[in-house]
Amino acid sequence: MSEELHPKEIADDAVMVDVREQDEWDAGHAPGAVHIPLGELPERLGELPDGDPLPVICRSGNRSGRAVQWLEHQGFDVVNVTGGMKQWAFEGKQIVSDQGGEPTVI
Repeated sequence: MSEELHPKEIADDAVMVDVREQDEWDAGHAPGAVHIPLGELPERLGELPDGDPLPVICRSGNRSGRAVQWLEHQGFDVVNVTGGMKQWAFEGKQIVSDQGGEPTVI
């Protein structure tokens, strides 16, 4: 079973990987996140930022859980963010949008 971190245990500006789709990312994301959609992860491994362990986040924790399991098999030190961006927002953590509107989690 993969390790998990609750959003309260992660700095607002922490470097993490967001594996959601482009529209979800555009609506709102953590300020320190790097966007690599789940389906692109295998061919973009070289873009993974350093982390010890590296948090991985999605909307609710399911896709990031799958990503964490796969990345662990590839030898990466990663951890799933419990509850995903929905929990991140619920905890009042910072969310930004590159679209200029009010950031939200969809």
